Amino acid sequence: MSTFGAAAANHNPNKSFEVAQPPSDSVSSLSFSPKANFLIATSWDNQVRCWEISRNGTAVASTPKASITHDQPVLCSTWKDDGMTVFSGGCDKQVKMWPLLSGGQPMTVAMHDAPIKEVAWIPEMNLLATGSWDKTLKYWDTRQSNPVHTQQLPDRCYALTVKYPLMVVGTADRNLIVFNLQNPQNEYKRVTSPLKYQTRCVAAFPDQQGFLVGSIEGRVGVHHLDDGQQGKNFTFKCHRDGSEIYSVNSLNFHPVSFFLPCTSSCCFLPCLFILSMLGRYYF
Repeated sequence: MSTFGAAAANHNPNKSFEVAQPPSDSVSSLSFSPKANFLIATSWDNQVRCWEISRNGTAVASTPKASITHDQPVLCSTWKDDGMTVFSGGCDKQVKMWPLLSGGQPMTVAMHDAPIKEVAWIPEMNLLATGSWDKTLKYWDTRQSNPVHTQQLPDRCYALTVKYPLMVVGTADRNLIVFNLQNPQNEYKRVTSPLKYQTRCVAAFPDQQGFLVGSIEGRVGVHHLDDGQQGKNFTFKCHRDGSEIYSVNSLNFHPVSFFLPCTSSCCFLPCLFILSMLGRYYF
């Protein structure tokens, strides 16, 4: 509520656009196609929706293209590298493979014993990775009904990032488990999160030399894998408004730079950071 006589806060200073026919409940994941201007959103209303995004000058338009339904809330999504197929998983303990652009019907390609929190397509291995609250990480050949490999985790999977050959899994006990996907059956390293509170997201460096971790405390940790680079590790605060602190829900590097969009549970704009090997700059 604004103070009487004061200007109301502008929560959309960049004039962002809302998509047509948005989800009716909280959005749990967003994923852009690697090949075209298609956006996928999963949500707690059990839906996976796709829009085609177009731009004419400064005007942005979104056209609803298709949607599918899970039996329970959907928590995660990713595209196959061909830009034709979408994977989605959630509280119904299964991953659906949706050949969206070919008009095919979704089919179940992965199963867990508890909700599936994370899903990642690994084109270098032609495998799907799934992380679940059943404390397992599984690799799937989508042509087979059983996993290629099941990796036990110390606790529930809360976050996962892949930048081949680097994979990092964040678990409920604040462990950050690093895998070299050239030898995926063995842990490469296990790190305790530098953040004091629950892990919400992780993001691998574009050069695979380290990763970021975000927490519910409105902090991000920067961690390098090389033992000789540990002096470059640091943490920083973000998504705070006075005494209000918001969880960091998503971290995702720009694909060709160290620009880092960082989103949270607050209603304000995402933060943008530049992480440089020579320094750190925040906007």
